[in-house]
Amino acid sequence: MQWIEDLVDSEAVADWLTFVFYMGVALASYLFVKLIVLPVAHRAAKRSHFLWDDVITHRRLKHRLALLAPAAVTFAGAKLSIEDLGDWSDFVVRLTTAVFILIGGSTASALLRAINDIYETKPVSRDRPIEAYVQLGQILVYLFTAVFVIAALMKQSPWFLASGLGAMTAILLLIFRDTILSFVASVQLVQQDLVDVGDWIEMPSMGADGDVIDVRLHTVTVQNFDKTIVSIPTSRLVTDTFRNWRGMAESGHRRIKRSIHLDVSTVRFLTDDEIVRLAAFEPLRDYMAGKLKELAKDGARPLPPGVTPDRRRLTNIGTFRAYVESYLRSLGTIDTDGASFLVRLLESGPQGIPVEIYCFARTTEWAEYERIQGDIFDHILAMIPEFGLRVFQEPTGADMRGE
Repeated sequence: MQWIEDLVDSEAVADWLTFVFYMGVALASYLFVKLIVLPVAHRAAKRSHFLWDDVITHRRLKHRLALLAPAAVTFAGAKLSIEDLGDWSDFVVRLTTAVFILIGGSTASALLRAINDIYETKPVSRDRPIEAYVQLGQILVYLFTAVFVIAALMKQSPWFLASGLGAMTAILLLIFRDTILSFVASVQLVQQDLVDVGDWIEMPSMGADGDVIDVRLHTVTVQNFDKTIVSIPTSRLVTDTFRNWRGMAESGHRRIKRSIHLDVSTVRFLTDDEIVRLAAFEPLRDYMAGKLKELAKDGARPLPPGVTPDRRRLTNIGTFRAYVESYLRSLGTIDTDGASFLVRLLESGPQGIPVEIYCFARTTEWAEYERIQGDIFDHILAMIPEFGLRVFQEPTGADMRGE
């Protein structure tokens, strides 16, 4: 600067003093942006309803913007003031250029992070997270920043260095293999809507059984129900199998599928006294009345001479199955209209005859679901002896002793 050159006789000293002056201006610009511009912008953003100003005043971005101003001043000062210092001039210009590019890349990365943080405050972010795309953008920013910084320090064109990357493609693919696989997996997860934050997933191969709390480029974080944290590589969610319970949660129903094994030796026809007693049970009144009428009609059917009658009779296991079905229909906690509803006998085996209950509870809340299921089977197990049946169980010490 001319006024500095007028103060000193040496042109070299004048150039250094000019550079120091620009350093002072850079420091002043940092303090001005940090202490005045950003606080004013922050207060203005609080009063505004627009989104873009919230991005500017984001915590991470504010620090980068405060550094960007002195970096720009230093870069301009180095270009304008130091011209006749030989090797020092070239070194300072390259160094300030590299620092300016580095801070600019850091600011761009912080901008992407600020956009993602503000996006996550919106309800749509639960269904459509952009964390993976932001991380990929940050990787690209870091890659280009590194290329431009190296080019500035070497005083080469960045496009010359970028062209040399073609020969390093194989090495880069090897280095960023996991990142590339994770990005492709993240795109598939988002496009196919396989996993969202808040989903309950099960993946036994990774020890995961809980709620998804974070979806990132490389990992999906799951908090198990025992409060342990499991990090699953994103690519594993595409290549391996896992169970997502989101459909159950969105339906508002949860399936009950459980069997009670009955002892085969206790299956028999009902006696007349048992028919009278069971017909008095409220859940069986309509069933028994209909069955007795049907059996009476069948008993009145004439038979050819010499034929031994083999009339239909009620069985205790069939009546028990009818009781369970009627009992479940009487409960308001079971959906018997819009969902599958079955009480069926499965194939008998070494562990007796399975009577399977297949229905859906009108809740997805875990504790309430278990309470409903427990109440149902508590009652059914207590009612089994009323039908002359017995639950099958493996022989124990008491059985061997005849107790």
